[in-house]
Amino acid sequence: MSTLRLGLPKGSLQDATIEMFRKAGWRIRVSSRSYYPTIDDPEIECLLIRAQEMARYVGEGVLDAGLTGHDWILESGADVVEVAELVYGKVGRAPVRWVLAVPEDSPIRKAEDLEGKRIATEAVGLARRYLAEHGVNAAVEFSWGATEVKPPKLADAIIEITETGSSLRANKLRIVDTVCVTTTRLIANHDAWEDPFKRNKLERIGLLLKSVLAAERNVGIMLNVREENLQAVLDMLPALQRPTVSQLAETGWYALITVIDEHVARDMIPDLLAAGAHGIVEFALNKLVE
Repeated sequence: MSTLRLGLPKGSLQDATIEMFRKAGWRIRVSSRSYYPTIDDPEIECLLIRAQEMARYVGEGVLDAGLTGHDWILESGADVVEVAELVYGKVGRAPVRWVLAVPEDSPIRKAEDLEGKRIATEAVGLARRYLAEHGVNAAVEFSWGATEVKPPKLADAIIEITETGSSLRANKLRIVDTVCVTTTRLIANHDAWEDPFKRNKLERIGLLLKSVLAAERNVGIMLNVREENLQAVLDMLPALQRPTVSQLAETGWYALITVIDEHVARDMIPDLLAAGAHGIVEFALNKLVE
């Protein structure tokens, strides 16, 4: 039987990725002593790999596919197929940023102020491209971790990834500029993408993972409404497509089901009630395929 060799990101994205797969329908179990998680799909073989290395191993064909940030694809220079963009991170559902940061009292205010300075970062290639774009000569040193603590004694500035900026603020660092905005990607090597079985499997995985992320931004709404209030209620609903309207057994009553943005729901439910809706139920979604 054919199998898809799939790399899962070890580290900060690991738990979020496994939870996303769970909502998509796959159960992945990780042992603390193994880099080979088990998955309840005989057509998939999983391996935990650091996101920084994922694109290289996928590009070289060691893995058929994997999940990693677009930033690490650029950093490695790997030639891979990007199957799907998946906007999620360790703590949120938004793109993350690589930023140039300096101590709060640093005189550095812009990229040009880095001339002759020392920069610590894990993304050396990204940093050098940024400096070249601004015509700046500066020393770029690879950081093995804890990059936030290096200024001002070990570096004048850092280029570091951040979701919320909280770690930078905790270390009394100030963001000077955004170097790169990145999101997670499902990637494949070219041979795997040309294989009909593996391509089909990857397209299905990409579809379901994207449907999980889409569902997280929305909720389902069910309600009942009298016929005389039906159009007024319909006019209020910003439906994903069109609400499902069904006539109830009792004459003159209708049931509506639709999907709306979660943040819209909190303000809309009282308005729907005032417009004549009854029995309003809000429910969570696991998947939303658009």
